[in-house]
This record gives sequence, C-alpha cells and structure tokens, in this order.
Amino acid sequence: METDSEALPLGDDPSLLIVDDDEAFLRRLGKAMEKRGFTVELAQSVAEGRAAATSRPPAYAVVDLRLEDGNGLDVVEALRARRPDSRIVVLTGYGAIATAVAAVKIGATDYLSKPADANEVAHALLSTGEGLPPPPENPMSADRVRWEHIQRVYEQCDRNVSETARRLNMHRRTLQRILAKRSPR
Repeated sequence: METDSEALPLGDDPSLLIVDDDEAFLRRLGKAMEKRGFTVELAQSVAEGRAAATSRPPAYAVVDLRLEDGNGLDVVEALRARRPDSRIVVLTGYGAIATAVAAVKIGATDYLSKPADANEVAHALLSTGEGLPPPPENPMSADRVRWEHIQRVYEQCDRNVSETARRLNMHRRTLQRILAKRSPR
C-alpha cells in the first residue's frame, strides 16, 4: 500500500466509507485516504457498512466484495438507494469478469482487484470516466498473482491442502510443493 499523498479534486463532500473485513488493510487504506483529503469512516462487515450507508450516506465508498458476514454488493445497493450520486469502488481478491459486471450493474462506479494501493483507489474514485487510467507503475507479476490466489483459496478452505487442491483442480502434491516455497516477488 503506497502512502504517498496526491492532490486530487474531491469536491464539496469528501466523505468516504471503506468496508473490508481485513482489519490491517482497512486501517492502512483509511489512513492513506485521509492523507489524500477524504473524511474516512471504516466498517468491517456488511451490517456495519449498511448501517453507515443508511444513516450517513457518503459521497465515496470502497467496498470489499466478499465479507465475513455476506456480500459487499448489499452495501453497494444500500448506499445507491440512499445516495445515487455516490462514487463506489468494489475491491476483490477475485478478478472475475462476472463479478465485475455484477458490481457495475448493482451501482459500482469501478472495480479493482486486490491488492490495490491507495493511489489506484483514489484515481478510481475520482476519475471522470474519460479514457482508460494509466497502467500501474509496478504491477504484480503473474507468479505473484497466482500465489495470492492460491493462498486465498487455501485460507478459505481452513488450510486444508486436499480441499484446496480439489477446488483449484490441481494435484495435492503439486499444491504442497507450491505452498512450501516462498512467495514470489
């Protein structure tokens, strides 16, 4: 997560709601966005996110797609109902086209795959939609993206190697060798 602040035009209302169940990521992104001029409110669940979106609808929101207690799109729907002009970015560890389409259909302004840094998030929130954003300065290598995906599925399977291998459609021993290695850079 980059912490360099960039001066970007926020408009009259700099309120930002960030919803993510990864507490460390949530706090880092919150601090980085405050440095960029946003007034940040943090939520760690769908319930907290919906409550904030309903009672204090922000001008901007960053919502994780998969949360411990449900789907982040529920927060997007609640916010869109209360404040149709809000700019919402959906973050996810799964860069699938189907989920991107669902997020945009439900009202998200943009969709970013994790790990996204604060500059990428700020640009997605504040872009006018004219043209494509510039490519990232230091994108993750393909090996690193693969490693991150395997680790996420492994954690979701409660660190069960056999179940993870089945879900990833790979041989258990191959997965064990991958997990035994250090992460690529």
